[in-house]
Amino acid sequence: MKKVLVLNSSLNGEQGNSTKLSQLFVEQLANNQQISVTTRDLSDNAIAHLTQTEMAAWMTDANERSDEQKLLAAISDDLIAELNDNELIVIGMPMYNFGIPSTFKAWIDRIARAGITFKYTEQGAVGLIKDKKVVVLAARGGVYQGTEMEMDTQTKYLKDVLGFVGMTDVNFIYAEGLAMPGAEQSLEAAQNEIKAFTASL
Repeated sequence: MKKVLVLNSSLNGEQGNSTKLSQLFVEQLANNQQISVTTRDLSDNAIAHLTQTEMAAWMTDANERSDEQKLLAAISDDLIAELNDNELIVIGMPMYNFGIPSTFKAWIDRIARAGITFKYTEQGAVGLIKDKKVVVLAARGGVYQGTEMEMDTQTKYLKDVLGFVGMTDVNFIYAEGLAMPGAEQSLEAAQNEIKAFTASL
């Protein structure tokens, strides 16, 4: 049975295009094989932005943490455990002001931890999260792929930061121009790509 972690972060919840795409992905995948799905909505159940106090809790030896530090460290520990427990990571990714939602960044800040999900060596940083396939379902109001507008900061950032912690198999399916004429055709093309991708897994 394939274990799937779905991460959504649309402010529009289930009505968000990126969320609808992630729902379709799971439905199509379930048609082809047995799956176990864990869904985390980072918008409705937002993780607070990282603070110095929380980071200090990570850096304190587990046996020496105060009760408050144990609670703070558990936020990151639980998210990393959840990530490690799943083999397929499906990310519903809306674009806000050319970047990722801040709620998703807060998730990144919890799962990127030195000594836990990556380590530094003489040859540089080495990611410690292995054997994950990531699928990013990117929903955008405008069109950026194949144009001269270099305003999409999502794609490179997500490849870089996920690869940094060891998740190098990162795939993108784009639904662009959703606030423009022709949105229905763009959405349909993304849906067809999802169907083909899930059939190949």
